[in-house]
Order: sequence, then structure tokens, then C-alpha cells
Amino acid sequence: MRALHIITGLGVGGAEQQLRLLLRHLPVECEVVTLTNPGPVADGLRADGVRVTDLGMRGNRDLAAFPRLVRLIRSGGYDLVHTHLYRACVYGRPAARLAGVRAVVATEHSLGNTQLEGRRLSAGVRALYLASERLGRATIAVSPAVADRLTAWGVPARRIAVVPNGIDLAGFRFDPAARARTRQRLGLPQDAYVVGCIGRLTAAKRFDVVVRALAELPSDHRLLLVGGGPEEGVLRRTAHEAGVAGRVLFTGERPYVPDGTPGPDLPSLVCAMDVLASPSPEETFGLAVVEALASGLPVLYASCPALERLPAPGARQVSGGSSAFARALAETRAAPPGPRTAPDAARHYAVTHSAARLMDVYTAALSGHPLPSAASSDVSASPTPQGVSSP
Repeated sequence: MRALHIITGLGVGGAEQQLRLLLRHLPVECEVVTLTNPGPVADGLRADGVRVTDLGMRGNRDLAAFPRLVRLIRSGGYDLVHTHLYRACVYGRPAARLAGVRAVVATEHSLGNTQLEGRRLSAGVRALYLASERLGRATIAVSPAVADRLTAWGVPARRIAVVPNGIDLAGFRFDPAARARTRQRLGLPQDAYVVGCIGRLTAAKRFDVVVRALAELPSDHRLLLVGGGPEEGVLRRTAHEAGVAGRVLFTGERPYVPDGTPGPDLPSLVCAMDVLASPSPEETFGLAVVEALASGLPVLYASCPALERLPAPGARQVSGGSSAFARALAETRAAPPGPRTAPDAARHYAVTHSAARLMDVYTAALSGHPLPSAASSDVSASPTPQGVSSP
């Protein structure tokens, strides 16, 4: 099988890095087209031996890119086209059909109740999305919550499959040596209590809540903000106004796996943390939460669909603003520390399991048979895949 993955961009983001991780485990010959921004993840894919083509789109309305995409798909002889993220879905699905590919699959990575990949859910956004969705054979939701939202939009349930995000359990296994090395490299005291936040620095993530919570906590508490985005300047000002600027460390965007990028990778940064805080009230999956659990971290979260149907020792839902998170962080620190090992909830999301689910969807899309049922896609009802053991 030859598959082409079309994605909006390949900067360091959750969907982009999830694509790279999945391609390492799919028994399929895959190539990737990025509509724009061939960033660090493109370099990582090429290092993995994946061919990556930059279509060179100049903006959302660069319609001249559409015939180029059709020609590229037609010349590639692909059996299946898989699109990721809004712009890639809107352009990629009709381009694939015009190029003669009927097995078209899309993954919906970031559909919330009020936003889609950070853009407001206007009537126009929804209409364009639904018009292109009808050209595909399957729309993949990364969680049952996203599947419910797609159904509410009007996407037929028979065209929706749930394939959760996958994590590299071995990669996120706690390593005390990496913890000490990363703290030293970042200038973090070995005895500091390090609160971590991971994700795009956007207003929707509400990282300002944790910045303000830090001001209510003892001076040995530090905040490690992992990610990049348009709100970095706002968060820096918030930290300054709260009097904690010297206790907040911004790492920028970090890769999931070592790829030669200067600085520690994401798993090493997670090892350096003592607790993860995820204050976003509108998540589609909660990947950072699951990755933190895989490293044995206690987690405080506002929303995490990945844990809605699974018991997750070490994870606690927090409602409210900065004071609520400050109280929860203080209580977490006061509690006896647990072992830094992954609970069953994290092992349910092994990337090998997600890759197997995705292959089931590919097989159905190619054959025209019904998609895997919601029950068979529900990881909470599935055993841990063979070959995956507790870190």
C-alpha cells in the first residue's frame, strides 16, 4: 500500500509530531506533503527516511496550489490519501478525488466546542469543512468527545472512526539521570519543585492561570513552560506583573524524539518536572496529560477526554482559576510521592495500538467495507496490546 499524508504545516505541534510518531509504526509506504511551513518536523521525517514535499502555499486562499496538489497526487500512484488539519482537509480531499483516489481519510485533531485549531467556529468554517468531508470515506476522531462533536455537526456516524493519539511509552519512561541532567542544563535547582505546562502558547490553553498560581506558592516552586506560540509575550508580561518572572522558564518548542535540535527533547523535560498542570478547559484529547502520566507524573487538568472512560491514578481534575490550581498544586506537593511509573491509563495509548487501529481504518477505506465500530475503537474497553509492558 502506498499512502500520501497531507498536512497543513510541519512545525513543532501535537498533530505534526503525532504524524511523525505514527509513520514510524505503520506498515505502509508513506510520503508526506506539507501545504506550508516545512519546519522541524519535516526535517525529522526526512531523517526517518520519509519523503516530504513542500507545496509552497502562500496563504489560506492560494488557490493556485490546488492544481499542483492534484498533479502531485495523480503522479504518485497512491492507494490512499490521509489528510490532517483543517486547511489540508479542505484542499486535500477534493484534490485526491480529482486525482482519482477514492480511499480518502482525514484525522480531526483539534475540534473543540467553540474552536477548530484555534479558529472560531463560524458558520462558514463549518460549511466548508462539511462540504469537503463528504468527499472522504472516513473521518478519524482522536477521542470519543471529538466523535460526538463531529456527529453533532452532521457528519454521519458511519463515516467516523475513533483512533486515539498514541504515545511512545519507552520514550517517556522516567529516567532519573535525564532529570538531573536536564535540570542542570536549564539552571533549575535539583531540589526545586517544578510545575510543568506543555502545549502551544495560545490563549485557549490558559497557561496564565498557572503563572498566576505560582505567585501563591512558595519561592522554591518553578514553572517550566514547554511550547511556542503567539501568547509568549503576554505570558512573560503576566509573569512579570505577578512577580514570578524569575521563576518561569520558557523552553520554546521541543521535539518528541531526539533529532539534533539543540536543547533537551520533550521526554527529558517531562522527566525534569514534578507535576504537570493542564488548565485548558477545552481539549480534544489531552496528549500532554497522557505523556506526563507515562512518565509517572501526577497531573492536574481542567479537561482531558483521553481519561474520561479510564481510571487514572495520579490524575486529578481541577475546576476554577489560579487559586484553585494553587491549592491543588500545594496539596499535590504535600502528598507522599508515588513511583515514577506509568499507570494503565497511559499504557492504553501505546502508539503501537493506535497504529493498528489506523490500519483497520485504512483497510475499510480501501475495501469500501464498514469502518471499525465505536466499541472496537474504544481503548478503554481494549486490552493493552501485546508487546507493551509497564515501563
